Amino acid sequence: MAKKKQEDPPKGSPAWMATFSDLMNLLLCFFVLLFSMSSVDANKWEEIVASMTSAFSVFEQGSTTIGEGTLVGVGTTQLSDLDEYYNSMGQSAEDNEAEDMKESGQDSEGENKNEGTTSNPEAGEGTVQKPETGDGTDTKPETGEGTTSENNQGGATLEQQLAEANMAETTAMLDAISEMTERYNISSFMELGMDKNGKYVEITISGSILFDSGKAVLKKECQPLLSKVGDILKVYNGHNVEVIGHTDNVPMKSSTYESNDILSSARAISTAQYLVNHKNIDITHMSWTGRGEYDPIDTNATAEGRARNRRVEIRIYNSINSD
Repeated sequence: MAKKKQEDPPKGSPAWMATFSDLMNLLLCFFVLLFSMSSVDANKWEEIVASMTSAFSVFEQGSTTIGEGTLVGVGTTQLSDLDEYYNSMGQSAEDNEAEDMKESGQDSEGENKNEGTTSNPEAGEGTVQKPETGDGTDTKPETGEGTTSENNQGGATLEQQLAEANMAETTAMLDAISEMTERYNISSFMELGMDKNGKYVEITISGSILFDSGKAVLKKECQPLLSKVGDILKVYNGHNVEVIGHTDNVPMKSSTYESNDILSSARAISTAQYLVNHKNIDITHMSWTGRGEYDPIDTNATAEGRARNRRVEIRIYNSINSD
């Protein structure tokens, strides 16, 4: 009986492989389509990069996120600075030891010089006669001017450090408050500034926005603006807040307020009371005063200048200058 000839398998890939390949292509196209319709949030991406940078310090500009320090640098470049760092530490220690030895030597010399002094029998009790030099002249007495100078230098250094700390904190506050006013869309209704000594940030609001002429009752339309200002103050809870009212130099013609001093004080009180009663600002950290016409920021000779002088200032002190 003749054997049946075995049939050869079909050429090419199996049928299931073609179906599987089509499925993978469809999935790839689907995910590419999804990615093309999505958008990457740049801010979130920067936060992710910053977080990874602070954790591993492998990305470029890692030192900016981690912070500058003695041994903290960008990537692995800090490793090449270790020898220099340790050498400088050794030199500093040797310099300190040399200075200590020099000072101790000076002290011993001073003691030896005192041993060579003789008392003057004609002088009062406890008086020491200074020794004479070879040419017959007396040596100059030592004074305490060096110690006083060192103390003054130390005091100046502390004052400088305090001034730098004030400027750094208040500058950061000014940047943050400016960003918040932009976010709340109220930046066009106020002026921002800071103290020249860096003690506080000042928010200045025109009096015409807050009050009618010659009155100290807040306008209803200004309350949303003051509400946003209160939200800013809440961020700095515990900081001292001062509200100051100002007017121009035009004499008062109102029977309610006898002078510009009283009007400016009443406006400051109205503003502070709104922040305390409606925004729950801590009254123990708030103060208010009226300056009347005595602190103008522009001339009172023109209508524009007088309008600028009629204002309310809200000062937010930094933590260094708060209770």
